[in-house]
Amino acid sequence: MVNFSNLEILDLSRNGFTGSLPFKDMVNFSNLEILDLSGNGFTGSISPYIGALSSLKAISLSSNQLNGTLSIQDLCALKKLEELDLAANNFEGALPPCLNNLTSLRLFDISGNLFRGNVTSSPIPSMTSLEYIDLRENSFEGLFSFSLFANHSKLKVIRFPSDNKLEIETDNPSWHPLFQLNVLVLSNCSLNKLTRNIPKFLFDQHELEAVDISHNMLNGSFPTWLIENNTRLGLLNLQGNSFTGQLYLPPYHNDLLWLDVSENRLDGELPKNIGNMIPKLEFLNLSRNHIDGNLPSSISDMNLPMKSFANQTFLEIINLSNNNFHGEIFSKLANLSKVDLLILNNNHFKGTLPLISSMVIDIGNNYMSGMIPEWIGNSTLKTPPFLFMSDNLFEGRVPCELGHYVIIDISHNLLSGSFPSCFNVQSVMPTHILNIPIFISPGINVHSDTHILLRGNNLTGTLPKAVFDSSSLVTLDINDNRFFGSIPDEIDGTSSLRILLLSGNYFSGIIPRQLCRLKNIGIMDLSKNFFSGTIPYCFYNISFGKPGTNSDDYYPRPYSGPINAYIYPRYKHLLNWEFSIQETFMDIGEEVGIYFVTKDRSNSYKGSILDIMFGLDLSFNKLTGEIPSELGQLSSIHALNLSYNQLTGSIPKTFSELTQMESLDLSHNNLSGEIPPALIDLTSLEVFNVSHNNLSGKLPDMKAQFATFEKSSYEGNPFLCGPPLEKSCSEVNESPPSPQNSSKASDRKWYEVDLPVFSTSFLVSFTVFFLGVVSILYINPHWRQQCFNLVEDRMFWCYYFASKTLKRLSNRMFH
Repeated sequence: MVNFSNLEILDLSRNGFTGSLPFKDMVNFSNLEILDLSGNGFTGSISPYIGALSSLKAISLSSNQLNGTLSIQDLCALKKLEELDLAANNFEGALPPCLNNLTSLRLFDISGNLFRGNVTSSPIPSMTSLEYIDLRENSFEGLFSFSLFANHSKLKVIRFPSDNKLEIETDNPSWHPLFQLNVLVLSNCSLNKLTRNIPKFLFDQHELEAVDISHNMLNGSFPTWLIENNTRLGLLNLQGNSFTGQLYLPPYHNDLLWLDVSENRLDGELPKNIGNMIPKLEFLNLSRNHIDGNLPSSISDMNLPMKSFANQTFLEIINLSNNNFHGEIFSKLANLSKVDLLILNNNHFKGTLPLISSMVIDIGNNYMSGMIPEWIGNSTLKTPPFLFMSDNLFEGRVPCELGHYVIIDISHNLLSGSFPSCFNVQSVMPTHILNIPIFISPGINVHSDTHILLRGNNLTGTLPKAVFDSSSLVTLDINDNRFFGSIPDEIDGTSSLRILLLSGNYFSGIIPRQLCRLKNIGIMDLSKNFFSGTIPYCFYNISFGKPGTNSDDYYPRPYSGPINAYIYPRYKHLLNWEFSIQETFMDIGEEVGIYFVTKDRSNSYKGSILDIMFGLDLSFNKLTGEIPSELGQLSSIHALNLSYNQLTGSIPKTFSELTQMESLDLSHNNLSGEIPPALIDLTSLEVFNVSHNNLSGKLPDMKAQFATFEKSSYEGNPFLCGPPLEKSCSEVNESPPSPQNSSKASDRKWYEVDLPVFSTSFLVSFTVFFLGVVSILYINPHWRQQCFNLVEDRMFWCYYFASKTLKRLSNRMFH
């Protein structure tokens, strides 16, 4: 048998082990100093056998499924323990007082658990040996004063909760710290709630490398002094506060890599030489402020090689969205060859788009104009797989090359012409993002989900079959264009299609049954077209949110980054900021947004909500026949709109099984019969409209949600009775007329007349009448002569009448 008594380091992390912790099998590991069991699937609580590992200096049990409390004396008996990492588990309860016995403990990470209680009364304030402490994402509560850390002279890293349950006070009472921090994270923790001042103890800190005090509504001017006092400061996150004034920076700061002052109240212009002030910057986020002026050209200097830097860095992310920048996007942006994210949306930029080599370009909601540049889609360049150009003034045609993008959003522009038949959706996710390799498991398809958004343009023609020859297309939004013809039968080739929006076009013909093969559809909008025929009963085959059928296509997914193999040395892995860059990149998924009418209004849906929103809209068409009872099997659908059609028959009783329904609109049809009383079981229903039909009988009882519906939901049905209508059911003696297939003339507007049919009918009738009259006159000479005489008599009568009238008028004028 192998003797492990001399083993000092054991790393079993990220192996997929399950079951209970193996401390019972390690009782003979008397010299073990470092034990890493992180990233597995261990369950249960910490075994008392851990006390046998008396030589342990560092142990990591993070990222497992452990639970229970820490109230075991055996853990507290590890006198030599210097690092204790229990992050990302399900431990609960209060922190045990015996933690005070760990007098050598320097690293204490319990983030991502269910610990609760008051930190002030916990052993934390008396653990003066700590250098690193992370209490984030737990259930601690109460008020914690930083003055309790006054005697912690060794502290280097502090990361406190970000769940708003624990309030942090740093300035009352007055105190002076003995420590010099390297990392301070106090995000979203009601920091200095009474004064909203930036912590005063930061004036005494000179070794800070990372500061995150975001989302605390702190006020005052931008803390330039914080950068000046800490020459090694690499990360400064002030997002979500109320800092005002202009952005002032030190004349030259060599080490600042990350600057985020988004969601504040900064105004004025950026410093002209900002690129020289922070030349090593990798991440710049100034979004959601009131900054104006032109974009300084010195930003492009951040990517120029500088001999004075041993390790050259490059600006990788620029987010200047939601400000008041104006002017042209200067051509020098092409120098930013290493930029992966360029986000300039919601400003006042104008002009044409210069050549920019980025993975993500977002210039939506500006005043950019001209043709879509030829360099977009050029395979010889590092073209971006994410392209957002909506709400601008771009014109011209849609290039074929855009079919190689992951996200294409050119909505609400002036694009015209037909959809290119050469448009072939075959998007491939890049293997590296922000210099971080993306892990792709063997056998996994590397083709990325593709989203095409072209709504609100002037595109016309039919949809080419090539668009649907793709297994990666997830979103197709071509609402509010001028497309016509039928939906190609090849649409069932897009097996991954999740959202199909064709509203506001001129599509016609029957709704193809091939749509029923798109089992992953969650939102389908075919409204405001000219579809005819019946509603396919096979729609029940489509998921529309059925459990287990939809993947998280719109939820931002994390990307695999570098892995730190050991928790030694102590807190160095915390100074790796790539995790934050990845989180920022994940937000790009939130940009995939659509508009869909629910609850009588057009709502915008973005990001992860698209994975839980399900709806079908067939309104404003020419659909006939009965509503298929099979639609009642769409148990997870939230919105169903069949209004403004020519549907007949009764409301299916199976609709009472649509338990998740929030909006049901069947108005302006020819439906007859009673409203099924069982519909009162739809407790989630917020909008219900069956107005302008031929329904009869007593309304459902005013219970649950039906107590909230007003009489406007039922108007235009003269044979309905009961509250909230004024008509009592005892007053209804007439029988409702038999339902007819044609729509009620009184309900139809002049603009609903089919003009092509009316024009054709009028011309044919006029031609037949004219030829009939000519034929009769040609065959019968007597009638022909009488007709000529009648015409001649009327001509003479008109002549004498006009002559006599003019003579009378002239006599009156001269007399």
